[in-house]
Amino acid sequence: MEAAPLQVLLIGLGQIGMGYDLALDPERHVLSHARAYSRHPGFRLCAGVDPDAGQRATFTERFGAPAYAGLEEALAHHRPDLVAVALPTALHRDAVERVLACTRPAAILCEKPLAYDIGDARAMVALCEEAGVPLYVNYIRRSDIAAIEVAQRLRTGAIAGPGIKGVCWYSKGFRHNGSHFFNLLQFWLGPMQRFHLIDAGRQLADGDAEPDVQVAFRDGTVTFLAAREEQFSHYTIELVAANGRLRYEQGGRSVLWQQAGPDPRLPAYTVLAQEPEQLATGLDRYQWHVAEHLSRALRGDAGAALCSGAEGLATLEAIDSIIQ
Repeated sequence: MEAAPLQVLLIGLGQIGMGYDLALDPERHVLSHARAYSRHPGFRLCAGVDPDAGQRATFTERFGAPAYAGLEEALAHHRPDLVAVALPTALHRDAVERVLACTRPAAILCEKPLAYDIGDARAMVALCEEAGVPLYVNYIRRSDIAAIEVAQRLRTGAIAGPGIKGVCWYSKGFRHNGSHFFNLLQFWLGPMQRFHLIDAGRQLADGDAEPDVQVAFRDGTVTFLAAREEQFSHYTIELVAANGRLRYEQGGRSVLWQQAGPDPRLPAYTVLAQEPEQLATGLDRYQWHVAEHLSRALRGDAGAALCSGAEGLATLEAIDSIIQ
């Protein structure tokens, strides 16, 4: 018998909650929590929560589910299997505490980063562990098909060490956007071992910063460089391995592998292939892929590609140590 859809309560109906893809073709774009859980067969979007009456009305009209001004009111009417927290970062801890005070869902998915304050992030992870509720962090690239393929190639040696070196460009703050790529590189190269600060960079108004820093992960070393978001967004990773080069461009919308091999004109030399291999990506439907891996995890698949609360906390602790 086919399992019943898991019930989802969505807290926060802003851009990542609902707005990013409202005007986009649903067959091509799944960029918000609301669209992902309304379209994925493993879930049913049972309700939303937002203080804004206009957002609530839009949610009910577009997704056919009730929306509430307050979290406790929503939880008085629904017992969700999954709670998705899509609020501003400063409100994450309060939301998780209030959810756990009312119910024990099968899991909580929280937007990244977990918190601005490392103490709040640690408290969220501890609260969920004590309650026996798995906590996941919405680092979307962990669930993308290209990122999973790269991780598999690194594990099997198809992208080979030793001595992998890389460069990562990021913009809009190390905690805010840089953490996406730091977390992805932890997924690929293992935990941070040490770092060397090159330049402390700008201090941003929300306590974030934009350092240039060289980070030694377990399986490779990557230099992070800060671009300026006000000039243009720039998110890219280049990894140079023993047997080729990986280019993770446009935030992951283009992922290219160039295998190393003999130069056809000068066989004594080894060069990169002129025609790179284009890895399939799914970032136009990134939130659907997160939903797919959540569905698998909640049905007992230990191989689901998600960022756990503990892994999201490790990302923040590493970044915090660099910024501090």
